Amino acid sequence: MINNENATDELGENHIGTSAETPLRKNAFELSDDEKIALIKKDVESILNTLGMDLTDDSLKGTPNRVAKMFVKEIFGGLNPERKPIPSTFENKYKYGEMLVEKNITIYSTCEHHLLPIVGRAHVAYISSGKVVGLSKMNRIVDYYAKRPQVQERLTIQIVEELKKVLNTEDVACVIDAKHLCVNSRGIRDIESSTVTSEFSGKFKEENVRREFLDYIQLDTQF
Repeated sequence: MINNENATDELGENHIGTSAETPLRKNAFELSDDEKIALIKKDVESILNTLGMDLTDDSLKGTPNRVAKMFVKEIFGGLNPERKPIPSTFENKYKYGEMLVEKNITIYSTCEHHLLPIVGRAHVAYISSGKVVGLSKMNRIVDYYAKRPQVQERLTIQIVEELKKVLNTEDVACVIDAKHLCVNSRGIRDIESSTVTSEFSGKFKEENVRREFLDYIQLDTQF
């Protein structure tokens, strides 16, 4: 007999997102960072106490505060729109009309289903319609959207949509290849598998342009 609770848990791991927008409450930013840290600290203390940990131990007594600061300031810092990078764009004076590819951008994100790490690489490309963006800003955009509870499909779309707005072009592509520790370290515990997602817009929907991009990043996956 199948346990209904376990079956429901398995169905909840299908990685289907509700939309391309990160699900945030309307009052998500009413509290300051310091107020959020204070509340999360208490929650972490409660979790560790429930697990039976001795929070008076020198190794553990600072953990609740460290975790709270890490959540707010670091691994979920991309939830705060005030941290959104402001990309510097420039006129394409060189009249460079081919695709520009920034590959092997390191991704550290967090699976929103189990709050475990997602670690991998993003490969991003665009074809200028008159604007170019500083190369490091492409990395910063990827990092900003990665630093929040995520599903990889949504992250891929958000990166493309942001670059389309910044560059005023439809011709943007992104491929992400990442390992999910919710798969690698728990559940099935498959340490070899990774997840590949893609989003192609504008000219990148054309087979020859898409193939050129995939050749640049040396990814043989068929899309």
